Amino acid sequence: MSWLLDKIKGDKAIWAVVMFLSLASLFVVFSSIDLLRTPSLFVKHTIFLALGIVVMYLTHLMDYRYFARFSQILLAIVVPLLAFTLLFGINLNDASRWVSIPVIELTFQPSDAAKLILIMYLARVIARKQLVMSSFFRSLTPIVAPVLLVCCLIGWADLSTALVLFFTSFVLMVIGRVAWRYIFAMAAGGFLIAALFGGMLVSTPDAWIEDHGRLLTWKNRLLSFADSDTVPQQVAESKLAICNGGWIGQGPGRGQQRAFLPGAYSDYIYAVVIEEFGILGGLFLVGLYLILFERTLIIFKKCRNSFGALLAIGLSLSLVIQAFVHMAVVVNLVPVTGLPLPLVSKGGTSMLFTCLALGIILSVSRTTEEEDEKMNTKKLVPA
Repeated sequence: MSWLLDKIKGDKAIWAVVMFLSLASLFVVFSSIDLLRTPSLFVKHTIFLALGIVVMYLTHLMDYRYFARFSQILLAIVVPLLAFTLLFGINLNDASRWVSIPVIELTFQPSDAAKLILIMYLARVIARKQLVMSSFFRSLTPIVAPVLLVCCLIGWADLSTALVLFFTSFVLMVIGRVAWRYIFAMAAGGFLIAALFGGMLVSTPDAWIEDHGRLLTWKNRLLSFADSDTVPQQVAESKLAICNGGWIGQGPGRGQQRAFLPGAYSDYIYAVVIEEFGILGGLFLVGLYLILFERTLIIFKKCRNSFGALLAIGLSLSLVIQAFVHMAVVVNLVPVTGLPLPLVSKGGTSMLFTCLALGIILSVSRTTEEEDEKMNTKKLVPA
């Protein structure tokens, strides 16, 4: 055990959270998948989870400042890739979210990369623009324009991901000390646009929007959430799973609703967690994500590099916000979305990018700890 602790650097509590979530993922995905019909799904998930841990370990040994240098180049690459996906990507459920990687025949969701790259870019720009934050053209334009562009490109096919990314970016701007007049203006403008769009969508006849991407899906989800008498199948099955789970759950592998829940191993995996491990098990997962965020806050406060501090808190926010939105959907607090539970839901490239984000957070933590040790050593050296 001491050998392992010597090999891993950075915040040990975050490492512990990652290990707990990874083990939970293996147990719950194994329970959610019909191994007799699709055993390959669990095998693929296990492989990607293992690869993700390797990616996280290698990333945490890197100097996170390298990501600042490449963020602009990566953003310039991912924006055309998002546009290509929107126009020519693999279409599933009226949404083009995936592209196929030639030769290896692996599907890839560019929005997973875009989330990570946009946060890198924002952390870099906000850190560099601290002295001109009151200037609209010198600070706000290079910050807001990429956020709107990326979120719009993602939003047409994956609105929930775009909204989470926009909210994360907005919070990062608040933390980065963007002038409050701009913050209030963006908040008011965003609320007004959302209200107008929602009102127009609900009042538009189905025949006018059924051939326009996912507009009809969004409308049906809003109406079903507002109408307590109309409960979508996945919501009804999720509620039943929670009721079956009670406080202590049915036990690992004994849940029944996994056979009826659409996306039991992805979009509704938290319902499987509660059914099999109970409300206490669900609260334990909530606690793990809160610990992740709390430890990242400590890294944010200790880090002397503005880019590193903003990068760590931004990536942590993106993961934790997504986790709580996923949980809120399962307990029917917000309309249905298609967001997986980070590091727990079955995933391929999404798992790799989640682990990459965690590796970067740990890289910031490791570098901060090493800098603190050097400063303490200098203080101990006699003059």
